[in-house]
Amino acid sequence: MTGFSEAPAALPSTRALAWIWTLGASARILFVCFEPATRPISDETMWLMALSRIRDAGFSPFSNYPIFHPPVYPYFLAAMNGLSGSLLAIKLVQAIIGSLLIPAVFRVSMRIFGPRTAIASAALSAFYPELIWYTAHFWCETVFLSLLWWAIERLMAADETSAGRTGAVAGGLLGLAILTRETLLYLLPFAAMWLAWSKPRRRPALALCLLGAAFALVAPWTLRNWIQFGAFIPVSTGGGLNLYQGNADLPRGEVYREYYANEGKIEQYQWARAEGIKAIWKRQPAWIFEKIRDEGPRLAEIDSLPLIHMRRGAYGNVTCEGYRGAAAIVLLPWILIALGTVLAVARAPVNRGTVLLLGLITTYLLLHIATHGFSRYRLPVLPVFMIMAASLTELDCRVGRTRTRGLALIGLSETQGLLESKGVRLVATSMLRRLCAIPTSEGCVWKCAAGSNVFAASVESTKTV
Repeated sequence: MTGFSEAPAALPSTRALAWIWTLGASARILFVCFEPATRPISDETMWLMALSRIRDAGFSPFSNYPIFHPPVYPYFLAAMNGLSGSLLAIKLVQAIIGSLLIPAVFRVSMRIFGPRTAIASAALSAFYPELIWYTAHFWCETVFLSLLWWAIERLMAADETSAGRTGAVAGGLLGLAILTRETLLYLLPFAAMWLAWSKPRRRPALALCLLGAAFALVAPWTLRNWIQFGAFIPVSTGGGLNLYQGNADLPRGEVYREYYANEGKIEQYQWARAEGIKAIWKRQPAWIFEKIRDEGPRLAEIDSLPLIHMRRGAYGNVTCEGYRGAAAIVLLPWILIALGTVLAVARAPVNRGTVLLLGLITTYLLLHIATHGFSRYRLPVLPVFMIMAASLTELDCRVGRTRTRGLALIGLSETQGLLESKGVRLVATSMLRRLCAIPTSEGCVWKCAAGSNVFAASVESTKTV
C-alpha cells in the first residue's frame, strides 16, 4: 500500500475533468488566435533558429545545432514547421500539448488527496493566465511541463502497481523531458530513490526500469555529442554558462564578454563550467546561504515573462491601464496560490505523495538557487503549488491546530514574506505611483514619480531572461 487515494476517478469527477480540459484547451486556442499583435524577443529568437538550421541540415542530428539548448523543442519546432509551414499552426499544436497538463495534474492530485483537490487543481492549471500565454509563444516550457507532469503521474502509477512497464513509461517520459530541459537530469536520482524506497519492501528493480528507460533516450544524444564535438556533454552546453553567470560576482554583460572570448562552443562550455565551480569554491562556506538570500527572491518574485515582454516592447505601445490590467491578471493568481500553498503545507498529511511533491519542488528550486533564479524557472514546479493550494478544499483545518504545525505555518509565512518582499514592494510602488511601461523605439521608458528607483529594480528582474 502506498497511502494514496484511489486512483480511478469517480464518474462525476471524470465528467468535471472533461469539461475543465475542454474549456482549458479552448482558452489556449482562443488566446493563440486572438492575442494582440506581438513579435518574438529574447530567447524566442534563438529557439526559432531551429526552423531553418535543422531543416538545412536535413534533420540530421550530426550537425553543430542544437548544442547550447537540448534537442526536443528545436526538433519539435522544425518538424511542425516542415509539416505546416506556419507559426500559427505551431502555436495551435502547442495549445493542445499545453492542455495535456490539465489531466496530468488532475490524476496526480486524485492519487494524493482526492476528487475535490483534483478538480480544483485541474481548474487552476486550465485557466492560469501565464500558462495560457506560453502556448502562444516560442519557449520550451509548454512542452516540458506536459512531459514532466505525465512522467510524475506515471511514476506514481508505477509506485501504486509495482509494474515495471509503467515504471519504464515514466522513465521514457522523464528522458524526453530531460532532452527538453536538462535541469531534470539532476532530479532523476531523487525519482529513482523515491520509487525504490517503499515499505514493507524495497523495489530496486522498479527503479532500474525507470532509470533504464530514461538512459535509453538520453544516452544516444550524449553519444551524438561525443561523436560530433569530441567531448562529454550529457545534453547541452547552456548549463555551463548558467552556472558561471549565477555564481560570478560580475555584471551580466561582463560574464557574456568573458564567455564569448573563448572560441568554440565546447571551449565556452568547458571554460564556463570550470570558472563556475571556482567561483563556488571561493565563496565557501557561506555560498549556499548567500545563494538562498540572492536567488530565492528571484524565483518567488512577483513578475512574469508576459509583463517583461510588454516592458520590452514586444506588444508595441501599451497604455498605463493596459499594463496594470495585465499585471493584475498575471500576478494575482500567483500571489493567491503561493499563500494557499503555505497554509496547505502546514496542514498536509505526510505520505509518499506529499513527500514526492515537496521533495521535487525542494530539489528543483535548490538547483536553480545554485545557478540563478528567475520567475520563469518556477513554472515546472508551479503545479505543485496548485495542488497544495487546491488541497485546502479537502484538508481538515483542525490538523493545523497543533503547536508544531502552528510553528511550521509561522515559519513558512515568514519565509514567503522574505522571498516575495521585493516583488510586493514593486507592485505596491506600481500602484501608488501609477507605474507604467511605455515601449518606444529607444527602449522601455518608465513613467513614475521623480526619484523612484522602480526602473532599476525592474531592469534587474529581467536580466536573466
